[in-house]
Amino acid sequence: MSIVLSGSGLTVDKLVRIARDNEKVELHPDALGRIKTCRAMLEKKIAAREIMYGVNTGIGEFSEIVLNDEQVKEFQKYLIYNHAAGIGDPAPIEYVRGAMAGRINVHAHGRSGCRPEITLTLLEMLNKGVTPVVCQKGSVGASGDLAPMSQIALLLLGEGEAFYRGERLPGRVAMEKAGIPIPGLQARDGLATINGSNLLTAMSAIQLYDMNHWLKQAEIAAAMSLEALLANMKPYDRRLHEERGFSGAIRSALSIKKCVQGSELLSGKIKQKVQDAYSMRSTPQVIGAAHDAIAYARQQVEIELNGVGDNPIFLAEDDTTLTGANFQGTPVALPMDMAGAAITMVSVLSERRMNRLNNPALSMGLPPFLTKGAGMFSGMMLSQYTADSLIVEQRILSAPASIMSIPAAADQEDFVSMGMNTAIKNGQILDNAYGVLGIEFMAAAQALDLRTHQPGKGVQTAKNVIRKYVDFLDTDRPLHVDHTRMKALVKEIEILKEVEHEIGSLG
Repeated sequence: MSIVLSGSGLTVDKLVRIARDNEKVELHPDALGRIKTCRAMLEKKIAAREIMYGVNTGIGEFSEIVLNDEQVKEFQKYLIYNHAAGIGDPAPIEYVRGAMAGRINVHAHGRSGCRPEITLTLLEMLNKGVTPVVCQKGSVGASGDLAPMSQIALLLLGEGEAFYRGERLPGRVAMEKAGIPIPGLQARDGLATINGSNLLTAMSAIQLYDMNHWLKQAEIAAAMSLEALLANMKPYDRRLHEERGFSGAIRSALSIKKCVQGSELLSGKIKQKVQDAYSMRSTPQVIGAAHDAIAYARQQVEIELNGVGDNPIFLAEDDTTLTGANFQGTPVALPMDMAGAAITMVSVLSERRMNRLNNPALSMGLPPFLTKGAGMFSGMMLSQYTADSLIVEQRILSAPASIMSIPAAADQEDFVSMGMNTAIKNGQILDNAYGVLGIEFMAAAQALDLRTHQPGKGVQTAKNVIRKYVDFLDTDRPLHVDHTRMKALVKEIEILKEVEHEIGSLG
């Protein structure tokens, strides 16, 4: 079933279905009507020679330069040429598809002034699998993602490059093979395609989707480690968290407790400490805080996905043009900086529990470094080194990009969001987080195999999945293969799927 874009109702989940799962897209008929009405108003204003930014004026520092009729016809092409100034490797296809879907949803409001052919061409490109080649680096996330969005706009001129059916092709060739007419760019069309923070927002939406899955797996890993460390489970009583009131902590405590249901740890027959270390008993508060941060970021991203991120905007009902800064990426960049820091924070917590599993002074009777042959064998000693190296990189990347503005365009654009830097580093933070959590999963499975009590149903299910891919570490072997496989397993969310199939949703 197609996803209908109307200017509202575009969620993170729907964007992922379009971007990652290639779900078909339609434009709501009312949206098409709004686009046509807005364009008709704009063309009257052009004919009347009303001065409008980016239509019959230059842009940025050149906004006071008025263009003549001949220049207006050519200006959009040169605008796209000039702004297609990114650098480096192509962004993943799913990010670009997400940006295109977000841009169509902006146009659906009927405030952007472009011809309907522009919006409909972007729609056809999504549905027929033509994805522009877009350099991921080059946007400062202020006048929108101008550099990457301009590489999308090049396809509307029959230029640039595109991925189509597994090939990287010249843009015109890809469009011809897909049977998509090239609309060209007339007055306003180019700026209406590029003047929004659509790529960084799409990247953020996809990352939030993945972060939520990662946090659920962090709760499963925590439950496994808590079982292996013979934790006191009173800190996971929902009543404790309801007394404080944070929804994320309540959710997290319930999820972890659900994973250990059926465990002998809950029977009262296993000796436990009166009070465990912070890395054990404050897990719901910490992962819960991350849930709350990501919920806020998701709210902001979904506002942006359904808002008019453009400049200028055209109000047909008032016959008015408004210039402003609705392209500014800060409303997404700031909460996404927090989301990235939240993932790093939970990764640090994961490593601290892994440390307790390894350390014989802290592990409640487990052998040193989870090996039966201590001295001859080092067990998972070096696994902690690997996790630590990933976490240091995450900490470096967790410095907020949203405070790193560098003025540009002769100080006309003297404060920028650097939201693309936020999105890029969040991808790196998440990639490292898969590795850190994979190592905790591996250590917890090893520790549980060294225990004799019956673990909870969710915990046992998770361990069974891990054992399909990584064997018990009986004698030392090169661990890089296991680490890399565990990282992939976390990213593929097989553990989460199997646990939720067995015990129900974790939130």
